[in-house]
Amino acid sequence: MTALRSTVARLFGKMVAEAPGSPPADFTLAPTTADECAAILDMASEHRLRVLPWGGGTHQGMGGRVEPNVVLITTRLGGMSEDTADLTITAGAGIGAAAMEERLLERRQTALFPEDSGVSTVGGMVASGSSGWRRLRYGPTRDRVIEVVLATGDGRLVRGGARIVKNVTGYDIPRLATGSFGSLGVIVSVSLKLWPMPEAAATVRVDDIGAALIRAYRPLAALETRQGCAIYLSGTPAEVTAQVAELGGNAEEGHAWPGRPTGPFVVAIRVPPASTAAAVGRLPRDAQFVAAHGVGEVIVSLSPDDGETPLALRSWAEDLGGAVVVLAAPVGHGFDPWGTPPASLDLQRRIRAAFDPVGVMVPGRMPGDR
Repeated sequence: MTALRSTVARLFGKMVAEAPGSPPADFTLAPTTADECAAILDMASEHRLRVLPWGGGTHQGMGGRVEPNVVLITTRLGGMSEDTADLTITAGAGIGAAAMEERLLERRQTALFPEDSGVSTVGGMVASGSSGWRRLRYGPTRDRVIEVVLATGDGRLVRGGARIVKNVTGYDIPRLATGSFGSLGVIVSVSLKLWPMPEAAATVRVDDIGAALIRAYRPLAALETRQGCAIYLSGTPAEVTAQVAELGGNAEEGHAWPGRPTGPFVVAIRVPPASTAAAVGRLPRDAQFVAAHGVGEVIVSLSPDDGETPLALRSWAEDLGGAVVVLAAPVGHGFDPWGTPPASLDLQRRIRAAFDPVGVMVPGRMPGDR
């Protein structure tokens, strides 16, 4: 280890940094370029060092615990360039998602990242596949990622997709990288499709969200919490006015998005959209939750001392072809973060091996990892 420390100091000394909140590691490094990122991973692969990519740290509670030798900080991977005519943007993985949205807002555009992005980075949002409440209309994040540059686990730089939306050939590497949680490598930069901001927006409070969802025309979201149900609308002023009238007129201007449930133990219940109401009905009466009707996801904060409820929810959801995924949990909670491994687990492992032959990227995090 002494010789390795000398090598790291010589090659990467200028990249030594700190990552508040990250687990202990032998080396914490912050590259500023794609080549530097690839060089770190090449070194890690050669010496079989476990690597944990770290952006804003907001999605590190997902998956199994990683005990890294190297924490690779992505926040210095910056840069943004926009094509306003083609409605696309290319951004370094370390750019803050909220900062990017603020810049786009000046041009009346949006990348449709989650409404409560906080300190999340662009790379972290893509790596975790976070989609936000507006998924009902616009689909998941993977539908908007058109290009990625990825530093693989063995130190190669791979570019997948293309900045020109319709100029894509070969396998869809951007979709593969989206939601991969760092298991294939480190996302260095991404190109995204953008959307124009709507002229008008409204939030309509409703009593029967199922009936309202049937009457609503292309709503952004249909959300239920302990405080009630609401349909979220956007479009031209005339479109929004007509939709509000159709839904009963109990509306407020703009979007009053609910906060995501927080606590020591938070899970996402994912089921067929038609089973969303049934999922809500199975929650403890005092549990705080947000249910995305039409999407089939319920995010709920549970008591870490209640071991039976998450097991029962998982069994029920998996019987429907769904899942219960842990978003945050105390260390040593004992509840598998992913649930029953997918039937495609062997194929997933072979895909990972193609990008990370030695297995240095986030070992222990993904389904089936030991």
